[in-house]
Amino acid sequence: MFSLDEKNLQAKDGLTNKIQLLIIGRLLVLFLLLLGTWVWNSGHLKLSFNDFPQSLFWVFLIFVGFTIVYFFILRLNKEYDWQIRIQFLIDALLITWLVWRTGDLSSPYITLYVVLIAISGMFLRSHETLLLAVTCIVFFVLLSVSTVSLWIDSFGTAQTTPRMIQILAFHIVVCLVVGMLASRLSERRHSGDQKLRETQKTLVNLRALHERIVESIRSGLITTDLEGKIYTFNLAAEEITGHQAEIMNGKNITALLGNIENAIKNSLEILAQGEHPPRFETDIITPEGFAVHIGYGISPLFDNSGETSGLIITFQDLTDIRSMEESVRRKDRLAAVGRVAAGLAHEIRNPLGAMRGAIQVMQSHIPAESTQGSLMEIIMRESDRLNKIITNFLTYARPRVNNFSEVDIRESMNDTITLLKHSPDIGENHLLECELPENPVHISADPTQLKQIFWNLARNAIQSMPKGGKLSVNLQKSISNRVQIIFQDTGCGMSPEQVEQLFEPFSYSTTGGTGLGLSIVYQIIRDHNGTINVRSQEGVGTTITIDLPTEIRIHNPLLEAEKIKNSGQSSRLENFLTIKNE
Repeated sequence: MFSLDEKNLQAKDGLTNKIQLLIIGRLLVLFLLLLGTWVWNSGHLKLSFNDFPQSLFWVFLIFVGFTIVYFFILRLNKEYDWQIRIQFLIDALLITWLVWRTGDLSSPYITLYVVLIAISGMFLRSHETLLLAVTCIVFFVLLSVSTVSLWIDSFGTAQTTPRMIQILAFHIVVCLVVGMLASRLSERRHSGDQKLRETQKTLVNLRALHERIVESIRSGLITTDLEGKIYTFNLAAEEITGHQAEIMNGKNITALLGNIENAIKNSLEILAQGEHPPRFETDIITPEGFAVHIGYGISPLFDNSGETSGLIITFQDLTDIRSMEESVRRKDRLAAVGRVAAGLAHEIRNPLGAMRGAIQVMQSHIPAESTQGSLMEIIMRESDRLNKIITNFLTYARPRVNNFSEVDIRESMNDTITLLKHSPDIGENHLLECELPENPVHISADPTQLKQIFWNLARNAIQSMPKGGKLSVNLQKSISNRVQIIFQDTGCGMSPEQVEQLFEPFSYSTTGGTGLGLSIVYQIIRDHNGTINVRSQEGVGTTITIDLPTEIRIHNPLLEAEKIKNSGQSSRLENFLTIKNE
């Protein structure tokens, strides 16, 4: 899309080129005329300086001087229309001087008036062309009258009055006819230029409208030719894929979507049958190496003749939708786990406690060095491990009472990093970086649970780098009164399937444990009305982003009752408790 200034600049550049062509063409015509006259005067190709047309040569030299002046003025002055008018006026004067010096009424160069008028039709407007024709006639008549009346010297053959009138009348008629024809040509040229400008303006507006429509579409849109070469890549496509349009234009669509020949074939066949085109799904790898799940459709692109000239591919980012679907499925599974958690855990703990007590009694009567003592020690350790699993499971499944208060999140992060630095998991090849704001960052949260989140994520990151690596922790304020905590490691990374199951209980563990740690993290963040996002690539590392609100409004009946009690409103407290008891 071109701006108004750009279009004006292009128009001025075109007019400048036309003026330059006029200046150079004038000089070239005079040179050819000078050479032709010299050959004509010599009567053969063997030229003689005695036959050299001196008057025409002086005119040529004068035009050379004017050419230099014209180019100089062209660079300094932008009044192009006046430059053209002045140049044609000077041309008429010099032609009159040349006609006078080469025989006035009998001069062979009177025809140059006609040439000048004809050429002016390509540069001047209609009325200006007619005015130049009249000017040439006036100059020629004044010259003729002046030489016949002996006001100036005559360099031609004396003419009788009838002969003079005949010559004048003939050339006046020729100049007028050529002037009218050139004027008509100028009028048609200007009319054509006007229509061309209007057409160009319409095309520019249509192109601008087309570009605005394409860029305003919130779905990714790509157009290709029949060979799959991309030539349209809208703004939404850039935002979804992370690829820039100037880089993707000219590339084949397979570089972005992979081999989609079967998808193209199926779409075109189904569209030819008049049915709704199918939708396909695939993963796109961003320049940063992360996968984006998209759904796309393919339609043919038609030209003016109705022939298929390319393809239109529209697509949407389904990553968030699939994430929400998975979140809903995960919550359903968690709800089912929660319903059976308490009863099942207690039912297991009761026989486990009895078994542990019986083993302890037996262990007191058997030497520790014996085989039976070793086996009983193994049973004790495994029962402790089983008890720990049940404890974690109950922590995960039972409703928790959150002790929300205003805390500086930097303190929780500092405490976590300090503990982590003294952890036995940290080796010499591990590098910890923690970037925190200088000013306090207060949020409404449970400080104990915050530390649990940070510890689990940091410890998992360290254990994903057994041979060493870098863990970066970054805290920054986000928009809409929210904060972001980013854990980024250079560990082994995870596959898309592992990321999908990361927060499910008993499904994934980097430590060899039960896999409940990250499930508890997910539930704590959900209780804080926050979100957690995981991006990982195998062999590259993992980035986990936590987004938490600075203020949380939690409906807790016990806390509300405590507030009412403290405010001295005993009657309201009694009513409140009565309602809750009912």
